[in-house]
Amino acid sequence: MPRILFTISLGLLLAGCSTTPRETHAAATGAALAVDVVPVATEDWTSNFEASGTVRARTTGVVAARMMGYVREVRVNTGDRVRSGQTLVVLDARDLDTSAQRAEEGMAEARSAIPEAEQAIAGAKANLDLAQSTFARMEQLYSKKSISNQEFDEASARRKSATAAYDMARARRTQLDARVRQAEQEVKAAGIARSYSEIAAPFSGIVVSKSVEPGNLAAPGAALMTIEQEGSYRLEANVGESQLGSIRVGQIAQAKVESLDRIIDARVAEIVPAVDPATRTGVVKLDLPAMAGIRSGIFGRAIFSGAPRHVMAIPAGAVRENGQLQSVFVASDGIARTRLVTTGEKRGGRVEVLSGLSDGDRVISPIPASIEDGARVEPKR
Repeated sequence: MPRILFTISLGLLLAGCSTTPRETHAAATGAALAVDVVPVATEDWTSNFEASGTVRARTTGVVAARMMGYVREVRVNTGDRVRSGQTLVVLDARDLDTSAQRAEEGMAEARSAIPEAEQAIAGAKANLDLAQSTFARMEQLYSKKSISNQEFDEASARRKSATAAYDMARARRTQLDARVRQAEQEVKAAGIARSYSEIAAPFSGIVVSKSVEPGNLAAPGAALMTIEQEGSYRLEANVGESQLGSIRVGQIAQAKVESLDRIIDARVAEIVPAVDPATRTGVVKLDLPAMAGIRSGIFGRAIFSGAPRHVMAIPAGAVRENGQLQSVFVASDGIARTRLVTTGEKRGGRVEVLSGLSDGDRVISPIPASIEDGARVEPKR
């Protein structure tokens, strides 16, 4: 019986000792928690709107043939970088070579006749000079009645004949000059036609597509390949017709290139005046700066600044997220109260509050890890 009483007494003693720590912990949690308090205020935020678009090269060239012919060589492939004037495709031009050779032979023949024509002019000029001198002497003798009319008429006829022969020699020389010029034009035309058989790059860039292989028949105007000029790209954004009026050429906007995960400043270079009736959007083209990794066809977004708007904003660190629920702690009369809120846009470390708070409310930011609803708080000085 005494052993039982001793056991009960020892149990009561231990139980009394175990209650002391719980009372001490309760006293600690009841102490006011020092927190940072931020008043809710209304701010002016610039309203932004986004428009999706596609990156495209500012300068694109479609390479095509200017004559019909079979393709003999294709000297580049898709993805190759080319320089301005570099030969890309060579057509079979054997018939053009024959035409060019024939034109050169005709020009050589015309030029070879020039010395003979010059000699003919010189001979006709000598005969004319002699005929004129003879006529002058005969004219003096005729005035003195020293020769007959027959002799004077013969001298006059010889002078006229020599003059006609000289004029004819000069006319033949003029005709020969025209023939030489014509032959030169034929040679030039044959050379131009011959040059069409070698298709060159219109500018330096990169080959983005190719639809020709050796042996294909190239037709005038049919695309053989497409070249884009590197380092010069644009973001072509589709902007809603209701927002087009707020955009101006020269305006600085932001371009977000998704694949590069970058946001860069871009200048509005062009606003296409037509609106697509199917999508009710217009195309706005923004010049992009040169940067590595950019290429045509990738997705991007254009961010434009609109008129300022009044928003209620708090620090982003004042918002606690629990799944899809968002809440803040409001300091009211020294007590932390949980308040459910709806947030909007985030900008510069601050978040827009759409509902749940009013001007003058004081939110706790940052939120201490140990704070709970109903806890006593004291703003830091």
